[in-house]
Amino acid sequence: MRPRIGVTTSRRGGRFMWQANRLALLRAGAAAVRLRPGGPLPVEELHGLVIGGGDDITATLYGGAVDPAIRIDRARDRLELDLLGEAARRFWPVLGICRGAQMLNVFLGGSLHGDIHAAYAGAPRLRTVLPRKMVHVEPDSLLASILGCCDCRVNALHHQSIDRLGQGLRVVARDGHGIIQAVERDGPPFTLGVQWHPEFLPADRGQQRLFRALAAAARDGAAARAAADQSFAR
Repeated sequence: MRPRIGVTTSRRGGRFMWQANRLALLRAGAAAVRLRPGGPLPVEELHGLVIGGGDDITATLYGGAVDPAIRIDRARDRLELDLLGEAARRFWPVLGICRGAQMLNVFLGGSLHGDIHAAYAGAPRLRTVLPRKMVHVEPDSLLASILGCCDCRVNALHHQSIDRLGQGLRVVARDGHGIIQAVERDGPPFTLGVQWHPEFLPADRGQQRLFRALAAAARDGAAARAAADQSFAR
């Protein structure tokens, strides 16, 4: 079967990011369903979830200081928190990308650095879709087994980053300045967040395996639920 994966996007723009995620999921054997504030939410039809990149997250959600100069989307914040609640109830696999990794952390009770350059003064102001940042991935992590590398080059488009970890999450990647670059949760369902944008690295087989791993987990989960429903119907 081709599992249906919900992909959250911004109301304002985000079309290129959506198309990149859609293509990555298509190549992974899944069908992407765009989810945005004010749009349809076919949760009964979904088998997994990508919380995508985009605007910063409202600081009041994690106890941070509000900066009026930062663009936020409160409706998207609420949508993604509700969808993560659905994912927990329905046992969906989840992949958080950039903002999505941060939202996953906030959903689980963690906090963020509202500005990484204030928290990490020595970090360069790198903002590129090209793989120019080196991150170290914990060798015993699910992420390392998917990527096939422990020292990996990734891109960087973020302004915020994870500070205090959410419940059940484990840090599995950092950059050379100590900034958290990936988190995951042990055990099913598949729950992984990366601070970079794998959808913008289509030629990197390791990065594209993130989407294949998500699709496989969604397919397995859907098959298990279908078998359980069939057994109950008898």
